[in-house]
Amino acid sequence: MFLSFIKKEFLHIFRDPRTMLITLGMPVVQIILFGFAITTEVKNVRVAVFDPSQDVSTQRIINRLQVSEYFDITHLESSYAPTLLNSMFSKGIADLVVAFSDRFDESLMHTGKASIQLIADATDPNQATLLTGYASSIIADFQQELMRERSIPFLIEPEIRMLYNPQMKSAYNFVPGVMGLILTLICAMMTSIAIVREKETGTMEVLLVSPIKPIFIILAKVAPYFTLSVVNIISILLLSVFVLDVPIAGSLFWLAMISLVFIIVALSLGILISSIVTSQVTAMLVSGMLLMMPVMLLSGMIFPIENMPAILQWFSHIIPARWFITAVRKVMIEGVDVSYAAKELAILAGMAIFLIGMSVKKFKVRL
Repeated sequence: MFLSFIKKEFLHIFRDPRTMLITLGMPVVQIILFGFAITTEVKNVRVAVFDPSQDVSTQRIINRLQVSEYFDITHLESSYAPTLLNSMFSKGIADLVVAFSDRFDESLMHTGKASIQLIADATDPNQATLLTGYASSIIADFQQELMRERSIPFLIEPEIRMLYNPQMKSAYNFVPGVMGLILTLICAMMTSIAIVREKETGTMEVLLVSPIKPIFIILAKVAPYFTLSVVNIISILLLSVFVLDVPIAGSLFWLAMISLVFIIVALSLGILISSIVTSQVTAMLVSGMLLMMPVMLLSGMIFPIENMPAILQWFSHIIPARWFITAVRKVMIEGVDVSYAAKELAILAGMAIFLIGMSVKKFKVRL
């Protein structure tokens, strides 16, 4: 008899795809995400080089950077231009810039000293410290090799500059990520649970037979969460500026527009989830597995996307928070014109249109 009860419980589990997904699928997903996404290693760093002297010493250092497993030289310029420098970071061309001084080899051989500027995007201070540290180590190795060859005490001085966050405050990195996480939590998860609650308790049928059109019922359900999200955005920005000393370097108007588009995306995602699942528990699990974990691990909020395997980098493209966080960092932290965030804004707008269309279609089918 006891074995029959055990068999019955196993059959209940095997016949429920959702239970099987949670018990067997979630551990696999978690170990893959945590195993590959969480890493402090530096990989595939995009490096731009300004080399006005173009001599043998600069070429040897450039070759060392190129053959390193950490760096990938994506741009090589013969003259230094501050406007071009800012454009490289804003457009995502470079994560690190190496700028040699004029007559680098000549200064090194005649005076025994030469200088190199290492310029990093410090919106992520931990990443910037790692990048400049790795590059400094490669330069130091070249210096030691040169001293062994010539038996002369050479000194190459890396001058490190941290753009956008010279104080190296971690809040500059986490504020955009926290904005994306909170909006996802409030808009998508809470909206899906609120609508599914109506279905689960049976009151949705009562609402649907009322004179009010179904679309207005859905809008009424999401309106409070839209309002709360706007209030939260205002609160986060006020706390960031007046408590954490994180300035809004760019346009406040465009920062608000980007946030509103992302709120619409998250609300639409919540409506879509609610049209697929039938219970609050399932809505919470789907939101947790498909939204919260990817936002934290694959959006660039904590760990650089460039360090991840190619398949996870590809998967991160479909996560709305990735584009929102990138756009907020450009406008709020870097202070660049909104044109540099046009790609991210266009992708978010496209996602909003797609998700709204899918949500309306699914809702009509259910009716």
